Amino acid sequence: MWRRVASLSSSISSSFLAQTASRLNTWESLTTGIAQQAKGVIAPKEKTPFITFFLGGPGSGKGTQCIKIVETFGFAHLSAGDLLRREIASKSADGAMILNTIKEGKIVPSQVTVKLIQKEMELSDNHKFLIDGFPRTEENRVSFERIIGVEPNVVLFFDCPEEEMVKRVLNRNEGRVDDNLETIKKRLTVFQALSLPVINYYSERGKLYTIKAIGTEDEIFEQVRPIFAAFEQTVG
Repeated sequence: MWRRVASLSSSISSSFLAQTASRLNTWESLTTGIAQQAKGVIAPKEKTPFITFFLGGPGSGKGTQCIKIVETFGFAHLSAGDLLRREIASKSADGAMILNTIKEGKIVPSQVTVKLIQKEMELSDNHKFLIDGFPRTEENRVSFERIIGVEPNVVLFFDCPEEEMVKRVLNRNEGRVDDNLETIKKRLTVFQALSLPVINYYSERGKLYTIKAIGTEDEIFEQVRPIFAAFEQTVG
């Protein structure tokens, strides 16, 4: 399903550290002035935010790997799906709209999701963020970069066969409103249609790393670990 993406994915090469340093220098200039709250941008922190996007279909294993990265490298984990579900449970003005949108297998409006992510980032004392399950669309991506004022440093794409993702979601029994066969199929269709342009965009930007999301949790993490280990030397 993802053969087209595999050919575009970045690899970890001997030039990786040089690329890392170059990217971080770019971030310093990109994030200058992001402290302007009046413009809806994140408050200043002692260190430049280091942002990782996790992309992959439902059941591709992003959440489990995020936990491992948080434990190993000290990131703050922000799950777009969890934030949306929490908003539904809060009975807020946006909650009913979010619930109906998710039930239909559609994408929640970008500004709503970005607003929830932004709030969590502002409240955090951390400067390293894993944003799980976002951006799902080009509109998501553009909205995030416009509202937050920065691009991600790293984008991970979890490449997993569709049948495996369906099996994992149906077996996890976590009581999520969107964990049923009909909704999963809709979500996979939407993901395939809308997320490929995002994946390709970040591949062309040299920020995409494809993870083959088959195997044990530890086996998959061994693909993830070198990426963050290399960046850790620079961002701390």
